[in-house]
Amino acid sequence: MFYLMIVVFVIGYVCIALEHPLHINKSATALLLATIMWVLFAKGDPTTFPVYTSFQEYLLHNPEATFLSWLTQVPLIEHLGSVAEILFFLMGAMIIVEIVDVYEGFRIITDKINTRKKTTLLWVIGLISFFMSAVLDNLTTSIVMVALLRKLIADKDDRLIFAAIIILAANAGGAWTPIGDVTTIMLWIAGKVSAVHIMATTFIASVVSILVPLFILSFTMKGNINRPKFNENEKMNLQLTAMERNLVFFLGVGVLLFVPVFKAITHLPPYLGMIGGLGVLWIVIGFMHKQRSEEDINRFSVNNILRRIDLSSILFFLGILMAVNALQTCGQLGMLSASLDKIPMGEPGKYYLITTMIGILSSVIDNVPLVAGAIGMYSFPIDHYFWAFLAYAAGTGGSILIIGSAAGVAVMGMEKIDFIWYLKKISWLALLGYLAGCAVYIIQEYLMMI
Repeated sequence: MFYLMIVVFVIGYVCIALEHPLHINKSATALLLATIMWVLFAKGDPTTFPVYTSFQEYLLHNPEATFLSWLTQVPLIEHLGSVAEILFFLMGAMIIVEIVDVYEGFRIITDKINTRKKTTLLWVIGLISFFMSAVLDNLTTSIVMVALLRKLIADKDDRLIFAAIIILAANAGGAWTPIGDVTTIMLWIAGKVSAVHIMATTFIASVVSILVPLFILSFTMKGNINRPKFNENEKMNLQLTAMERNLVFFLGVGVLLFVPVFKAITHLPPYLGMIGGLGVLWIVIGFMHKQRSEEDINRFSVNNILRRIDLSSILFFLGILMAVNALQTCGQLGMLSASLDKIPMGEPGKYYLITTMIGILSSVIDNVPLVAGAIGMYSFPIDHYFWAFLAYAAGTGGSILIIGSAAGVAVMGMEKIDFIWYLKKISWLALLGYLAGCAVYIIQEYLMMI
């Protein structure tokens, strides 16, 4: 069963990649894949799994437990909980962005962006996404920026290119701060990196990783964009005042910005801050429409806005993460990490190579279990070059494939980006940027050692 799980995962991954030729929704494939992976895990011989030692430790305190009961009550529940944290964070962010969008709050930004030249707008969107993700996180930034794109670009093909750049920029921007990406958060909380050190050592590499794709696209993209035309027939009876639009915008963005502050103050998971902020925004909207007619309130009610959320992408995220978690729990990912450590090279070259490979693998396998495995494998001291490079590699390497990062998955669902299209048009740009950033980091560390 150990190796059969790997085969099944590869087959499922191929089916997800070939979603359109096969006419099978990727969410359905991911959900079925997750179920099969855990069924195979449960039906296998537990003594052949590396995780069997964890089960034996559990037996010391629960002598009547079986392998199946341990599997369902400990690792399965733990992984479901960690995935649920991400899903509720994602849903909360998506709902807040949709509320701001419906209330035309993004006009505050879109009205300031007057350029119609593709190359200029490409740089504006890329740089905004890069620095915004350093303050928020790459997932929230991607959701907000894609919502902005819909107000700026009418042509679907043009918008896909800009949406892809948002993925690259958000992942690059999230890699150089301790709160910009879930992997940097993991390393920060685990005491592997300090906030100042990771920002100082990975900033230049992160910038290079997005500048390379932007420079290349600047030479290939020509002409002007077409702005979306406002359809008078789509006007709603509820007339929003400028004060109401501004209130919803600043409150919505303020809630998103407050999430890392909430985590720093309370030390509670970020999703609690997100859903709590959503509750505040929801209540404020209720008071805003206290004097309006029932018909007008229903048009702009949060209940109505909830129907705009793409649950398909949420379910895809659930399925793919649970499938990967099955590989992590069973031990296939640990085996992969251990094999990487046997590369016959000296230091620091070996660890530069291992980290670069981990970054590339993070485009295929979720970077969270990869980083978690690396944290468990190595005992380097805080602010060792390996940890900062790992934060950069795992954060930006996920951009090479669209399903390699939470930002990519979210944008894929929102803009219905085809996996094969991204592979042909964007992956090579992301890979060049990633490798350029790796080279910059290694050269930077070499110069510091002289």
